[in-house]
Amino acid sequence: MARRPAPPSASPKASAPPQATAKKGRAKANVRAASAPAASRKRTRGSSQRVDVREWASGIRLSAFSVIMLSLVVLGAWVLVPTLGTFIDQRQKIAALEASVKVSEDEIADLIAERERWSDPAYITTQARERLYYVKPGEVVYLIDNDLDPSALPREQDPISATLEEKPADWMPQLLRTLVSTGLSDTAAVVP
Repeated sequence: MARRPAPPSASPKASAPPQATAKKGRAKANVRAASAPAASRKRTRGSSQRVDVREWASGIRLSAFSVIMLSLVVLGAWVLVPTLGTFIDQRQKIAALEASVKVSEDEIADLIAERERWSDPAYITTQARERLYYVKPGEVVYLIDNDLDPSALPREQDPISATLEEKPADWMPQLLRTLVSTGLSDTAAVVP
C-alpha cells in the first residue's frame, strides 16, 4: 500500500526541497552532537520528539470499506445491546421459574409420600390414637394434665389494667452508656 505524501505545511522548513532539508538536519545534528556533552546525548535519545497533531491526523486514511465496516459494527452493537439485555433478563426469569418448579416438585413428592403413609393401616391407627384419642374396645386410656415441669410452663400474665401508666424513663444516658460500652469493648459479644 503506497503512502500518500504529506500535505504542505505552513512552516518555512516545508518550503525547502526535501533533500536540502535532510542535509541541513544532518548538519545541525552533527553540530549539536559535537557540542553537547555525553550526558545530554543520553537524555535526548530517550526523549520523544514532538508530534504535530495535524500531520498525524492527515496520515490517517479511511477508505470506503473501513467506513462501511465501522458503521456495520456500530449498527450491530446498537441492535444487539437491547437484545442482549432482554436475553439476560429472560435467563434470570427462567432460572427463577426453574427454582420454583423444583420447590413444587419437592412439595409434590412430600405429598405423595404422605398419601402413601395414609394408605398404611398402622399409620392410620397411630394418628387416630395421637390426634383424636381413639382407643380400641376394652382399652383404658389415662390422660394426665399438667405433667410438665413448673419451670417449663408458660408464665401467667398479670391482669391488664384499664388505665394507662407512664413510667418515667431517661433514655438518653442509657443510650450513651450502651454506645460507649460497645465502642470500648475489645471483642464482640456472642448472643446465644
